[in-house]
Amino acid sequence: MATMTISLPAATLAISEEIDRRFDLLLAIPDDPRAGLYRAMRHAAIGGGKRLRPLLVRASADLFAVDRECSGRAALAVESIHVYSLIHDDLPAMDDDDMRRGKPTVHKLFGEAAAILAGDCLHALAFEVLADPATHPDPFVRAELVLDLARSAGPTGMAGGQMMDIEAEKARFDLPTVTRLQAMKTGALIAASVEAGAILGRVPPEGRTGLRGYARDLGLAFQIADDLLDAEGDEALAGKKLRKDEGAGKETFLSLLGVDRARAQCAMLVDQAIAHLHAYGREADLLRQIARYVVERDH
Repeated sequence: MATMTISLPAATLAISEEIDRRFDLLLAIPDDPRAGLYRAMRHAAIGGGKRLRPLLVRASADLFAVDRECSGRAALAVESIHVYSLIHDDLPAMDDDDMRRGKPTVHKLFGEAAAILAGDCLHALAFEVLADPATHPDPFVRAELVLDLARSAGPTGMAGGQMMDIEAEKARFDLPTVTRLQAMKTGALIAASVEAGAILGRVPPEGRTGLRGYARDLGLAFQIADDLLDAEGDEALAGKKLRKDEGAGKETFLSLLGVDRARAQCAMLVDQAIAHLHAYGREADLLRQIARYVVERDH
């Protein structure tokens, strides 16, 4: 196992550049009527964003000395799912946003039909990438990667959480319901990112308990930090419209806990997430840095 500790800024820059390169190759614009579709996908996928999920895939996979080509492809697949979800979330039928990652949303530049298809294609490409033998020579590993990502993206994960979020505009949700909503909408894909590294490393399910606890607490801390940024953040730094949940009358961690309790809960979850990594040494320092970043970030 690696013992050198890489700084979070360096790791983030490296994975961001790698994901951009991989998207650039995957989404080469064809010389045919599909060109506009590929331009829409490239607009959403290349440049900008924190690349948190690919970074988690890489950091988790590095614990088990997974080949960087394998973890890079898995990271690309997870980010494809994340980007698809952002394209669809921004549509008029959902959050109706004009800006994302500091630039116009896909439907604003390319139209709603192209945006829907761009999201559909990125969703499909994620599983195409994972199922390809280039991602891992073991078909059972590839099948588990596909299964776990599908579960995290579907009705028991991200999409189900998004539906709950839509319903939140019409109902009063209590803290357990909001916690479940966010564990699905935001936490599930974060969990899949961490899990992917262990799957690539052929770690049996019973050996992933600590990583699963880390991912669960990190996902909730990330969402509480998001709620705090939505209420107090700078739209220019965020690159998107803020204070939407309050305007829509949705219950959030912030509205239910208040600012001080929410901030304390976020810090506690980060401490818990780091504690789940007690079985690992310096090789898990990047995962620890990522957890601390959640409460320190400004966008």
